[in-house]
Amino acid sequence: MTNMSNQAASTTGGQAPVIWDLPTRLFHWILVALFISSFLTAQAGGNWMEWHFRSGYAILTLIAFRIVWGFAGGRYARFRSFLFGPGRILAYLRGAPDAPAGPGHNPVGALSVFAMLLFIGAQAVLGLFANDDIASEGPLAASVSKRTSDYLTGLHIANEPILIGLIGLHIVAIVWYRIFRRRNLVVPMITGRDSQAPPDAISSRDDARLRLAALAIVVIIAIGVWLLVR
Repeated sequence: MTNMSNQAASTTGGQAPVIWDLPTRLFHWILVALFISSFLTAQAGGNWMEWHFRSGYAILTLIAFRIVWGFAGGRYARFRSFLFGPGRILAYLRGAPDAPAGPGHNPVGALSVFAMLLFIGAQAVLGLFANDDIASEGPLAASVSKRTSDYLTGLHIANEPILIGLIGLHIVAIVWYRIFRRRNLVVPMITGRDSQAPPDAISSRDDARLRLAALAIVVIIAIGVWLLVR
């Protein structure tokens, strides 16, 4: 424990440890903005559907980036740091003394992350094949039969309330932690640093090289998505 504390102190320089690297934070907040944009433009319809598709392409790029970043990102952004088995999840829910309680995502938060990636990613992919039977259709709708496109459109529509429910639960969890655990989960996602992290918490890497790597990954994925939708 002492060695870990010393390592944490030397890593953070006496400051609160870095939990979320800048690419992870940007991913989070840009995804929030794009989801709101996608929802509003879908409700508006008409000429706004062009922007709905554009925000969908951007979301697809972000989700693909986050999957790659789950293997190449900072310490707490990597999937291996919050990939918990059923036993550890149940231990956390029971409040067992040996339940995972370190910095980063807890077991319930980890389930939320994976659910978000799955359902938001699925929504973006389904949108590529969707149509509204009027004037708008996804860039890959013509590559499948009309029947298949209609079926995938139905899934795209049915998935919307599921996404809203997941986001609602996410917000409720943040409020619950703030009120009952006295733990602010929003500030670390803005600043990157968590002043409430355990004293032996080790800072995540968040240097220029890591950020340049993230930029390169985003550019490559964005080009791939652009080629796909073109």
